[in-house]
Amino acid sequence: FKEVKPVVFASIYPMDSNDYEELKESMEKLKLNDASLIYEKDNSLALGNGFRCGFLGLLHLEIIQERLERDYDQSVIFTAPSVQYRCTLTNGEEIIVDNPTEFPESKIKEAQEPYISASIITPAEYIGSVMSLCTEKRGEQKNMQYLDEKRVELIYEMPLAEVLFDFYDRLKSYSRGYASFDYELIGYRITDLVKVDMLINSKPVDALSFLAFRAEAVTRAK
Repeated sequence: FKEVKPVVFASIYPMDSNDYEELKESMEKLKLNDASLIYEKDNSLALGNGFRCGFLGLLHLEIIQERLERDYDQSVIFTAPSVQYRCTLTNGEEIIVDNPTEFPESKIKEAQEPYISASIITPAEYIGSVMSLCTEKRGEQKNMQYLDEKRVELIYEMPLAEVLFDFYDRLKSYSRGYASFDYELIGYRITDLVKVDMLINSKPVDALSFLAFRAEAVTRAK
């Protein structure tokens, strides 16, 4: 048996910090019937005690969120999902970063982000808008084939981080719900990574920080 490795990470905090023990019990029960859920204790200056969790993908994250709210009656706050980055420091040490608060920006020599091979099957009439969406998400087209007269399969290589934010919703919107999307991890590639901090009353709130591709950092922040 091979242990399942999470690819998407987010922190969970209770709405009311007094509910931490209840949330802890709920996470333990969830773990019993979902071995792929990985979590450890986390702490935020703004949100108090919580958990840093690893998920198999966005769908897995949404299922856990739904189960916490429906099955265990928990009111929770999820931070923005993130992926695992590989960073080489100026002293040559290699570290894995999945939490923006652990990103040593001044010491980074090189950063790498996970890439996926995405397979999108869409009706031929929507192919133009789907291709422009993939290009916008830093996708590189690798293959395109007609499955029949009406359906086309597109193969793109793109950063996993780009899929975490509004990609799936926009894909469904552009294709009127007809496009299907599947992906698999294919490795890491060099990227230009920056940390974006959100300030409230001129003070950074650690739970709102996120890592972004430098060229898109301003747009994401806005």
